[in-house]
Amino acid sequence: MALSPRGSFITLEGSEGSGKTTAARHLGDWIRSRGEKVTVTREPGGTPLGDEVRRLVLHLRDLSDDLDPRADALLYAASRAQHTARVIQPALERGEHVVCARYLDSSLAYQGVGYGNDLEEMRRLQQFATYGLLPDLTILIDVPVEVGLGRKRPGAWNRFEDTQGVAFFEKVRAAYLDLAAEEPERFRVIDGSGTVGETDALIKR
Repeated sequence: MALSPRGSFITLEGSEGSGKTTAARHLGDWIRSRGEKVTVTREPGGTPLGDEVRRLVLHLRDLSDDLDPRADALLYAASRAQHTARVIQPALERGEHVVCARYLDSSLAYQGVGYGNDLEEMRRLQQFATYGLLPDLTILIDVPVEVGLGRKRPGAWNRFEDTQGVAFFEKVRAAYLDLAAEEPERFRVIDGSGTVGETDALIKR
């Protein structure tokens, strides 16, 4: 993997159970092992505000069971704006690499295609929330829906697994693949259905 000397911004995307968070952590460790500085983070989260939004949209069942799709999209955008301004952009300006599990493409796939919000409006919202900051590289870890859902224990499920069926996640997976096809210069699609080690090896190529 080629890294920019100014600090590369790398995002990892994929549907439930694709292994994004683990892969992001391992990629960060690998970059550090090369003697380079890296910030590893995630969305929603990464800041105190983002962590509170994460609790609301993923784990507070009383709220999330009746969450309007536009309100859902705006909560994610608020978390992303704070995260971009306070964590991602400052790290890049310091010359660090940034590895982030989920970023704007998640909202296009989930809140856009999955929940049926207008995709062009969602694109404009992400442009606003991120100050126009796009990743240098987006690694899409693609797994069949049944494989991804099968990796997650029911007790560890979030709102999406609790409330959405297989058809929803099939739409999300298809949306991700469409996004990758639209921007082949930014996306790399890798097969994440193997072991953690196999996925890590594909990412580092």
